[in-house]
Amino acid sequence: MKVLIINGSPKAKGNTATALHEVERTLQQQGIETEWIHVGHLNLHGCIACNKCWDSGICTFNDIVLEISEKIKDADGLLIGSPVYFASPNGTLLSLLDRLFYSNLHADWSMKVGASVSIARRGGATATMDVLNKYFLKTNMPVVPSQYWSIAHGTTPGEVNQDEEGMQTMRQLGLNMAFLIKSIRLGIERFGSPKIQEPLTETHYIR
Repeated sequence: MKVLIINGSPKAKGNTATALHEVERTLQQQGIETEWIHVGHLNLHGCIACNKCWDSGICTFNDIVLEISEKIKDADGLLIGSPVYFASPNGTLLSLLDRLFYSNLHADWSMKVGASVSIARRGGATATMDVLNKYFLKTNMPVVPSQYWSIAHGTTPGEVNQDEEGMQTMRQLGLNMAFLIKSIRLGIERFGSPKIQEPLTETHYIR
């Protein structure tokens, strides 16, 4: 069992990374393998709505989005972390996620578990978490809860460790994520996938 971790902060060792590592340690203690990808510092193009991915099955830009798409195939869960930028995730991360999820709408990510972490100096963390979780909710991916919203607070690198409740929330997030991954695997083995077995219906209101 494996979780792919995406650090959406420009800083490789900032507070976002610290919080993600807290979740990661808990996952590893529960027997879940992890792989780390740092993307927040990259120069990534946003989606240009060319829709070429609908024909080719892959995004038209040859960059890390294609690499992550391949890695998710073998993952049981996806953990995404971001600092708060004006009550929203880092723009580079959003560009990546727009392209990653849109170009993989044809793929079956059903029942892969999704979790998000947002880090703020003060406010905007729940709004950021909401944006990140909506990528999972659009893709048949169960979203992992915790004892509180999966947020923590800090400004300078390492300061997030002083948020004891926030770090405890990260550990609970890791425990819940591991439990869901294991439970879903057992459920699919016994009952099969719950994904609806009929062609996708799309309703367009303007013609």
